[in-house]
Amino acid sequence: MSSATVALRQPGVRRYLTSTALGSVGHDLMVTVLFKQAFDATHDELNIGLLGLAQFVPAVLLVLVSGWVADRFDRRRVSALFLFGRVLGSVALVVYSSSGSTQMLPLLAIAFGVGAADAMLAPSRRSMVPLITSEEQFPHVIALWTAVFTGSMIVGPVAGGFLYATAGPTEAYVVAAVLELLAIGPQLAIRYVRPPQRMTERPTLGKALEGLHFVMRTPIVLASISLDLFAVLFGGAVALIPAVAEERLGVGDIAYGWLRAAPGIGAALMAIGLAVRPIRRRVGPTLLVVVATFGAGTIVFGVTRSYVVAFIALVVISAADMVSMFIRGSIVPMATPNDQLGRVTAVEGVFIGASNELGAFESGVVARAVGLPWAIAGGGAITMAIAVSFAWLFPSLRSIDSFEEVRPEPDDEPAPAAHAT
Repeated sequence: MSSATVALRQPGVRRYLTSTALGSVGHDLMVTVLFKQAFDATHDELNIGLLGLAQFVPAVLLVLVSGWVADRFDRRRVSALFLFGRVLGSVALVVYSSSGSTQMLPLLAIAFGVGAADAMLAPSRRSMVPLITSEEQFPHVIALWTAVFTGSMIVGPVAGGFLYATAGPTEAYVVAAVLELLAIGPQLAIRYVRPPQRMTERPTLGKALEGLHFVMRTPIVLASISLDLFAVLFGGAVALIPAVAEERLGVGDIAYGWLRAAPGIGAALMAIGLAVRPIRRRVGPTLLVVVATFGAGTIVFGVTRSYVVAFIALVVISAADMVSMFIRGSIVPMATPNDQLGRVTAVEGVFIGASNELGAFESGVVARAVGLPWAIAGGGAITMAIAVSFAWLFPSLRSIDSFEEVRPEPDDEPAPAAHAT
């Protein structure tokens, strides 16, 4: 019996993956339509960047609160609450689209609200995985989660492009709201197999900052998540797909949907490859190589005018990013004590949010200033340079050979009081 099959026999794992699938497809569908609607209304790359910025800012503002909430309260209920926040965001987009408005300010306000829900949801949801399975099965659950997440990156954008072209944005947002709503039930039904360690002290700034302190004093964790931050910050080609599809490739809405789904296809193919032949040795060097590959693919995407080449470039970019995400997704929880995982995940979420949403803002601003090809290809070149520099700056990352070498570092100070519930 395969390891994946053993993991799937656990009810908590099945419910977690079901909730992830429904919520992620709904979210990816909504974002695909939102960015396309904004660009079609204004034909300005800067507005794509502003939407990304609006989604990112809440993650920074709420980083201390979101991590503390994840470590203090039941992560299932916190996740369900902010999944409902996403539902409200989709409903707000339904109302906006039904009004026929083309103003950007309401879209930015809704994007800010959705970003706030995401900022509170992510730490609770991601730090739940160690509680729903055994330590032995943990890597296999991460692999299953990766497969589900990447599948949503295909289904959500393709469905979004199809609905946008055939039914319109209003109907697309309705579907997104329904999917997010359906994700709440399985989330609440999850049962833990390992007791969570929750903080019992009153909230203080020091407790909230513990996640940031841990990241800053743990070179492997700092290097893993900051490499992703800087790489995707400057290589954020995906955010500019609506502009590339129209201005450089000359394709319609359905082809745009498939182009937006190309990263999901690349990620899914790589996820299958990792399942068949998982990374066991040279973990650190592999991470650096795939980030450099990400940059090279971004350069190709920026300079081509061929739809086929652009599609393949996005597949390669996302396949490389999948390896990076898999390695980072294993290193961070393995190197972090469970009672700090929510706060560390919140800090990681800001780094990841910066790489995606803030990267979208950076790409939109630079594209407006110097044009699409220079903005995308230049960012890819910078990403390759970053991979080289991290190999020199973080020898501890470069020297990781296997995941078994990664363990939580002992605290220099006594651990805070906690109790199992």
